[in-house]
Amino acid sequence: MKRVVVTGMAGITSLGSDWASIEANFVAGRSGIRRMDEWDRFTELNTRLAGPIDDFAVPAHWTRKQLRSMGRVSRLAVGAAEQALQDAGLLGNPIIRDGRMGVACGSSTGSTDEIKAFGNMLLNSVADGLNANSYVRMMPHTTAANISIFFGLTGRLIPTSSACTSGSQGIGYAYESIKFGRLPLMLAGGAEELCPTEAMVFDALYATSLKNDAPHTSPRPYDSGRDGLVIGEGGGMLVLEELEHALARGAHIHAEIVGFGSNADGQHTTRPEVGTMRRAMELALEDAGIGADAIGYVNGHGTATEQGDIAETLATSELFGKHMPISSQKSFLGHTLGACGALESWFSIEMMNRDRYVPTLNLDEVDPRCGELDYLSGGFRVMHNDYVMNNNFAFGGVNTSLIFRRWS
Repeated sequence: MKRVVVTGMAGITSLGSDWASIEANFVAGRSGIRRMDEWDRFTELNTRLAGPIDDFAVPAHWTRKQLRSMGRVSRLAVGAAEQALQDAGLLGNPIIRDGRMGVACGSSTGSTDEIKAFGNMLLNSVADGLNANSYVRMMPHTTAANISIFFGLTGRLIPTSSACTSGSQGIGYAYESIKFGRLPLMLAGGAEELCPTEAMVFDALYATSLKNDAPHTSPRPYDSGRDGLVIGEGGGMLVLEELEHALARGAHIHAEIVGFGSNADGQHTTRPEVGTMRRAMELALEDAGIGADAIGYVNGHGTATEQGDIAETLATSELFGKHMPISSQKSFLGHTLGACGALESWFSIEMMNRDRYVPTLNLDEVDPRCGELDYLSGGFRVMHNDYVMNNNFAFGGVNTSLIFRRWS
């Protein structure tokens, strides 16, 4: 078995595209959520809240040829991947193009502008807006394919289009690829572009926040006054590397990935199951070869939905007990769907390395139906931990748990 370390990290969010900017917004209690006036034309959509990236622009050096196969979701993924490779000291290095590096990445869906164009063809029998790249921008594995093509990666390509676990499964499957000796380098993560159709998915389930005139007061994960989730967008990528390979080239190591657990509820497409959520965490602990008492912090999925918050925290409390610190950065960014597992893994590592943990925004009174835990709220919490866990759960009953170890 090979040891796997993180040598590059990056993300693009509504609060910034580098840790310093994002942390400054966390410290200030500044949310990336705003009212989407442009959604007023969707009269049957109840929520008007989202966490858009208003200032995203593709780098000037990207060519028209490179861009034509990429919708917004792929541009967010490739942009985060480029920054992560830069952070790892691998951008432009020929070793990433000789078969040693692969990619594992996903999103809930491809770019919806292209889906709309194909829908228009079916509805109106016209092909307006369709061209040779339309399917590439729409296809479920558009993020992974575009990353591979953009950087010339010829190792294995693993698409992880599993809704809210796309990013964390990408990291987990990339970790396993290196752990079992298949190749020494992987780009891993996920992305999502904002679309009102994704808000409508949860609106139809009565699961979106309706605090439309007070956007910075929502979402409210774990809070008794929450009224639903808020959709966001972003992209997050990690560079994973076999330990000896990283040491041989003198790479800076951010953390070690020591555990990954993933399973399925096997019961219901949208109702979470406490038992299988807990089992996913146990699988990660078993993979890491550590006990529950070694974990110092759990980065919760924390969507601010009633069933999700309650099930997740009951599972976490059953396994770790009432003193486990937990928080959710979705309170700042909204639910970035396919990106959240990668972004929250990045945040977990940054918090662990700095001994400063981000609280849950808008958490004033914990829902008494949630599991008994140490909910971080108010200001940052100073803690020194050697292991942190990041959990994500998705429609279809997909559960993931990742464990990161401090590198010293």
